[in-house]
Amino acid sequence: MPAPFKDGDVAKGPNRIEMVTFGCRLNTYESEVMRREAETAGLGALAGGAVIFNTCAVTGEAVRQAKQAIRKARRDNPEARIIVTGCAAQTEPQNFAAMDEVDLVLGNEEKLKANSYRALPDFGVNDSEKARVNDIFSVRETAGHMVDAIEGRARAFVQVQNGCDHRCTFCIIPYGRGNSRSVPMGAVVEQVKRLTGNGYAEIVLTGVDMTSFGADLPGAPKLGRLVKSILRQVPDVKRLRLSSIDSIEADDDLLDAMATEPRLMPHLHLSLQSGDDMILKRMKRRHLRDQSIRFCEDVRKLRPDVVFGADIIAGFPTETEAMFENSAKIVEECGLTHLHVFPFSPREGTPAARMPQVRREVVKQRAARLRAAGETAYRRHLSSLSGTRQSILIERDGLGRTEGFTLAALATGAPGEIVEATVTGHDGARLITAPLAARAA
Repeated sequence: MPAPFKDGDVAKGPNRIEMVTFGCRLNTYESEVMRREAETAGLGALAGGAVIFNTCAVTGEAVRQAKQAIRKARRDNPEARIIVTGCAAQTEPQNFAAMDEVDLVLGNEEKLKANSYRALPDFGVNDSEKARVNDIFSVRETAGHMVDAIEGRARAFVQVQNGCDHRCTFCIIPYGRGNSRSVPMGAVVEQVKRLTGNGYAEIVLTGVDMTSFGADLPGAPKLGRLVKSILRQVPDVKRLRLSSIDSIEADDDLLDAMATEPRLMPHLHLSLQSGDDMILKRMKRRHLRDQSIRFCEDVRKLRPDVVFGADIIAGFPTETEAMFENSAKIVEECGLTHLHVFPFSPREGTPAARMPQVRREVVKQRAARLRAAGETAYRRHLSSLSGTRQSILIERDGLGRTEGFTLAALATGAPGEIVEATVTGHDGARLITAPLAARAA
């Protein structure tokens, strides 16, 4: 199944600043804030310009890809100043500072401040002077940074939360993002108003552990209350979408909004990680397989057209063949369509890295089997939509996404438009459609 966005995409901005973004939608949002702050700091005026890498630390492969891209950027831009930030820079700053290609390493808090870019060191400094990364756990609040646009995208991302208070045994991200902290509701609503007013038809709410939103705010509002507030206070927003959620934290208001509000898109991406109870316990997850299955069944009763995606890890330490089969079966039992499969990658410093490991060849084999199951489910989903009418947000010429986030090909419409179309078939990767009419976003 095609990925929703591509890691390592380069977005060339004005004033000779290039952003290279890896990882999650939150990184995409933050890259726009970083671009603005770097421009304010005057980086675009530097001879040779600047290339800023916003990295991901979810897997060892993500870190490897970032380093490879940094080396290529130096070969292609010998005079540019190269700055590395993001989760991988936060968790292993000295590894990036030791790279000759890198001029400056910034932490996840520092990357959002213009002064951090003004402090770009001279060439030839030592590794310790390159790295400017503070303790992320000392950060207590997350500000609602205002952006006017998301470079090169038809939809806009809005941060509602950052960090995570949970400590899943496989996950390094809390050490890159810190503890959970929420953006105040009013700031989120104002950002949605701003982006909607600038012509974005679809707004995606994003965060590291988004369903923990509000626990640190006065009155402890939950995500469902925020969603309802946005839809009530921003009547012009045409499509509101959620990024990954933890189903065990889904609140009643969120489910009610899913059932009653057509502007809340019928697509939920679940952080399942496994379909086996013992592995879930060893991962230190807070749900069991039956709770995941029941959640999907309950939401389908509320919103029959809902489409589910999920993250699943293949080859977690101690995973037996029978345990893996439970993960494979949950694709059918939950009715998953958009599957993101991660071969287990031990991250130094996490408890899972010290557990008995599954052989790498077995990990790769199981990941391939899960992907095959996901592809079968996805093709079945594509076939089920034949003959239906779909509203498609055009992302780029000839391609867009349905309300259920299914990729669709069509012959008309400009990026940012919502086009009504009939599904005439599919090619195994995307829907083939015939447009009915277009309306401006």
